[in-house]
Amino acid sequence: MTGASRYRLLDLTIDLARQQVEREGTRLEVTGLSFRLLACLLAHGDRVVGFDELIAEVWAPAVVNEETVTQRVRLLRQALDDDARQPRYVRTVRSRGYQLGAMPVPVGDTAPARRAFWPALAAVGVLAATAVGVGFLAREQAPAVSAQREVLDRAHWYGAMGQRENNERALALYDRALQDAPADVEALSGASRTRAARTCLYNAGPDEAREALRLATRAVSARPDHAAAWSALGYARDCLGDIQGALAGYERAVRLDPADDNSRASAAYLYQEQGRLADALHANLDMHGDPSRVRFREVQIAREYDLLGFTNAAEAAYRHVFDLAPDNVFGNVGWPAFLFAHGRFDEARNSLAEARKRGTTRAELAQLEGELALHRGDRAAATKAFAEARSLQPSATLPATLAVLYGGDTVDPAWLRERIAATRAALATDPWPASRLELALLLQASGDRAGAIAAIADAVDKGWRDAAYLRASPLFAPLAEEPTFASVLATIARRVTAERERVEAAPWCPTVSRAEPLPCRTR
Repeated sequence: MTGASRYRLLDLTIDLARQQVEREGTRLEVTGLSFRLLACLLAHGDRVVGFDELIAEVWAPAVVNEETVTQRVRLLRQALDDDARQPRYVRTVRSRGYQLGAMPVPVGDTAPARRAFWPALAAVGVLAATAVGVGFLAREQAPAVSAQREVLDRAHWYGAMGQRENNERALALYDRALQDAPADVEALSGASRTRAARTCLYNAGPDEAREALRLATRAVSARPDHAAAWSALGYARDCLGDIQGALAGYERAVRLDPADDNSRASAAYLYQEQGRLADALHANLDMHGDPSRVRFREVQIAREYDLLGFTNAAEAAYRHVFDLAPDNVFGNVGWPAFLFAHGRFDEARNSLAEARKRGTTRAELAQLEGELALHRGDRAAATKAFAEARSLQPSATLPATLAVLYGGDTVDPAWLRERIAATRAALATDPWPASRLELALLLQASGDRAGAIAAIADAVDKGWRDAAYLRASPLFAPLAEEPTFASVLATIARRVTAERERVEAAPWCPTVSRAEPLPCRTR
């Protein structure tokens, strides 16, 4: 780096070489990502820096979204003691990005021209930009790159961010690519994944996942050796509830491309649902690339630790995601759910409120809010929360069932009989363990406690392993005194113990934290 390495921004002195910020001789706690963000803004002088630029230059190769940038700006302002309502150092430019509140001046210079300033800081942005995993920025600047390639690269960029608005931007670009090249396997696979995400992540109905399956089927038919096409096929089947079909797609993708960590982690989630906890943990730990790029992986590992009984390790992992990744929808759901299952109801309510404040809108959070309301005896609040869960996921049956069972009115016996019959019929082809819990709630409401416990036992046979939730949830409180309910919990304990022993004996058994290392056997 040539030129000055120290700059003046109003009353701040910023030392790039030492990564220090001072005000009147007092050092401020501006470190890590906050300092990188400030250095990036410095590199652009007083120009407005857009969200995409900031993400590429500060966070790459990690995949983040605009909310992450906003949260980091907030932390930087706190460190600088900058008032967001009347900012001096970092200004928000609505719908565009951020800029410094004044032109920074190299220490010792009297003419703060932009050209004199830029060479000393350009490397801050250039080095970060070259780290982008997909190489988007480099390809964007290459004149030989085709228009189709640019469209697909930008679509991949948005699709990897993990937020509804960016998913829609990605889908629009994939559709545009397909207009120009209807048989493009990469575009077919990307369009499939983003359509399936509408169903899986953003509360759309199953029609989106069916269209995703159609697109992915076209892709694998055209290119049976294309790993991304098989991964898209697995995801579409996953969103349609077809566990075996989804696993076949994911596993085929990993065989074709061992570096496909997203498919590996998706398969791990399904192993977890089947009760194959050791297989799930092994798959999530066996990443071949950068694990941080698999945005749901850390939450899955936390869940696996929890189900296996490594509670301290699970808490550390959940808390890490919740505290450091406020835009991670899986962490915003997983942490309050963990606290709830372990009887920490006040903490669960507070973290749920924080997740909502961050903009996470999920049926799972609304349902959890309803269960918390029932726990504190607030039936009216529970009614409202379950109704919200139904409105957020109208195609799902459990939110609708809860909305009726706790709707405030007496449940119509005829409706209950019809609902039980319909649920039993659907379960004949439904492999998901949690679906049996809905039947248990319906049977419990009808007065058939033995049938309700039998439904939970069926869920356990299919892979349900969360005994802590069954104990904590007020939904199942009427069953708690039944001896057969205790027997079901004991069955879960035996099966979890067997999985835990597999982990402890495995050659890949990790030491997960100082608080609670896994007791791996000496080999």
